Amino acid sequence: MYCIVGLGNPEKKYENTRHNVGFEVIDAIADKYSIAVREKGYKALYGKGVIEGQRVILVKPQTYMNLSGESVREVVDYYKIDAEEELIVISDDISLEAGGIRIRKKGSAGGHNGLKNIIQHLGTENFQRIRMGVGEKPKEWDLVDYVLGHFSKEERKLMDEGIEEAVKAVAVCVTEGADKAMNLFNKKKAKPQVKQTAEEKQ
Repeated sequence: MYCIVGLGNPEKKYENTRHNVGFEVIDAIADKYSIAVREKGYKALYGKGVIEGQRVILVKPQTYMNLSGESVREVVDYYKIDAEEELIVISDDISLEAGGIRIRKKGSAGGHNGLKNIIQHLGTENFQRIRMGVGEKPKEWDLVDYVLGHFSKEERKLMDEGIEEAVKAVAVCVTEGADKAMNLFNKKKAKPQVKQTAEEKQ
């Protein structure tokens, strides 16, 4: 069984923020493959189903971002998931352009507190992750304000396209492996010129 985890923060006020794009990808996967992510347990909302013939559990930790590892560890332990082969974590990334995606089989947290906590709880950096680009933080912005801010209309369009790509990438990861997915989806996109305004922080 594959465990696919999208990172984000619970509570309505965090919906559609940059930091919650992991949740959005899980919702898109759930919608495409008719998987209800409504069960409560393991400090998460979760649902079990099938993607292209592969059994999966979709997980949205409800611990808040910085404690995501608590939830992931509980799921991995209960279902005896092989973290290096069967865990896929989806997170936001400010070093990638909005809508860009990058798949990796292992690596450091790269400053992402959710990934950092998962690495800490699992005791390994060797698990697949799909990094969802949310655009680089403008110099004058505070990082917390930026990742908890909302997308502009132009960014939203790019993100929706990126989320579609991420859903396809997950399907390839679980059927043909991470290497194949990396070859298909780790492409450079032209960096779009997106203007930031103070209103988008709200």
